[in-house]
Amino acid sequence: MTRQKLLTQEDNPLRFWTVIDEAVLNRVVGSPSIMAAQCESLLKATDLPNVNIQVLPSASGAHPASAGPFSIMEFREPYDPDVVYVESMTSSLYVESDVEIYRYTLAFDHLRAAALGPDESKTLIARAAERFS
Repeated sequence: MTRQKLLTQEDNPLRFWTVIDEAVLNRVVGSPSIMAAQCESLLKATDLPNVNIQVLPSASGAHPASAGPFSIMEFREPYDPDVVYVESMTSSLYVESDVEIYRYTLAFDHLRAAALGPDESKTLIARAAERFS
């Protein structure tokens, strides 16, 4: 919840861009009411000017993030280098090598290109919210 507040703070809100797999909109985790609330939360976030959410359709098949999720953290200060955060079931890793960061950035670019646009993604999320309501 603390991290989410960074998206809506008045002064200099955090910029956030994510690509989520369509499967997360269909797999029930918890209960239908929990899923509906999660989808509503995503829909609210799509209205923020500093947030981009795209859905990667299941029909896209294999993709660069098939090995697992990763986060690219870009910092505003020029003396703070970009970092990629990779989390697995038993550990996590901070990638700081420029070459490896470039590879993750390229993978994210491919994910964004394969994903639905923000408006189409919002429609898909809204449909999921309705299904679970």
